[in-house]
Amino acid sequence: MTRRKVYVTVNAEHRPDGSCCPKTIRLDNSGEYEIDKIIQVRRCVSQTGGRGIRYTVRIGRSETSLFDEQNGRWFVEAKFG
Repeated sequence: MTRRKVYVTVNAEHRPDGSCCPKTIRLDNSGEYEIDKIIQVRRCVSQTGGRGIRYTVRIGRSETSLFDEQNGRWFVEAKFG
C-alpha cells in the first residue's frame, strides 16, 4: 500500500490563544468528514514529502494524519493500492 499527499479543505476553529482545532475535512469528490477526536499534535515531516504541524485525528473508527503546512494549505497522507 502506498501513500500520497492529497490536499484537502479543512474547517478549523482558531482560538484566542493562537491554537487551531480542525473540525472537518473535505475531499474533492468524497464528501465531508467530521473529526471525532484529535489524538496528538506535533511538528513533523510527512512520509509523502512536506512538513508542518501534524494532527493525528480519528474519523469514525479510522486514524489519519492531517498536516497543516502553515501557509494556508492542509493535506492528508492518503492510502492507495
